[in-house]
Amino acid sequence: MSRRISWALLAVLVLAQICYPLTAGATRAGLTAATVVLGWLLSVGHALLSRGPRVAAALVAVATGGGFAIEAIGVATGVPFGSYDYSGELGPKLAGVPLIIPLAWTWMAWPAWLAAVRLTGGSGTEAGNGTEAGNGTSTGRWVGRIALATVGLAAWDLFLDPQMVAEGYWVWRDATPALPGLAGIPVSNYLGWLLFAVLLMSALRPLAGPSAEHTDRRDHPMLALYLWTYFSSILAHAVFLDLPASALWGAAGMAVTAVPLAVTLLRARRPHHAHRDDHQPHRPGVDATR
Repeated sequence: MSRRISWALLAVLVLAQICYPLTAGATRAGLTAATVVLGWLLSVGHALLSRGPRVAAALVAVATGGGFAIEAIGVATGVPFGSYDYSGELGPKLAGVPLIIPLAWTWMAWPAWLAAVRLTGGSGTEAGNGTEAGNGTSTGRWVGRIALATVGLAAWDLFLDPQMVAEGYWVWRDATPALPGLAGIPVSNYLGWLLFAVLLMSALRPLAGPSAEHTDRRDHPMLALYLWTYFSSILAHAVFLDLPASALWGAAGMAVTAVPLAVTLLRARRPHHAHRDDHQPHRPGVDATR
């Protein structure tokens, strides 16, 4: 049941994102807000249905609560992202932060975490005993998991910020120095994303508990969400939004997590089909070695 609900929400989210380039003005701003809310419901709902209230509460606490806190600090002080202001197009604000902004952190934090778990040996139940983080022999895996999840989330902003700035949803007071081709957004913004992402991912596992240490078939919708976000963002920026530089930067940044994830999932399907073929009966008189 949880997979069906997740797949259904993902389908609605994909449809909303497909409609985004076809709209403009207030309609596009409203669709942006609706998409973020859908993404939040998808990630939190999946965490709740697949792993229970503790994991969902941990995700909301560190991603939604933490996201609001870091954004409020950023708007008030310019730390850690740089000095910026939100327009009024994204809906109601609290402490200068549109209420949908913390939801966006949550939307992508959960699939980024699950992708990193899947890539660091967390498939099945091998990492579900809760001992991994405290086992000295698995320190490298733990560090790698946090690193992959951090980059997996933070690199998304290489797509997000150029798109949102182009729409006028927020503006940077001092946008220097900037990455080549991404004028209007300071490098400090991306460094701030990395800082908060590593804090978020480091806090998520201790609060969520051991059930966040492994992935299984229930998580396929979230892994599909991550890969959809990657490939659809490249296409949208390169073709529909006239943002070729962010298409290249985002493609390179998110590839660190997205490309290995795609390869891993494709490889995981092959042994299954090979195993089925191995059990097909051979006809008498036919050389089975050919």
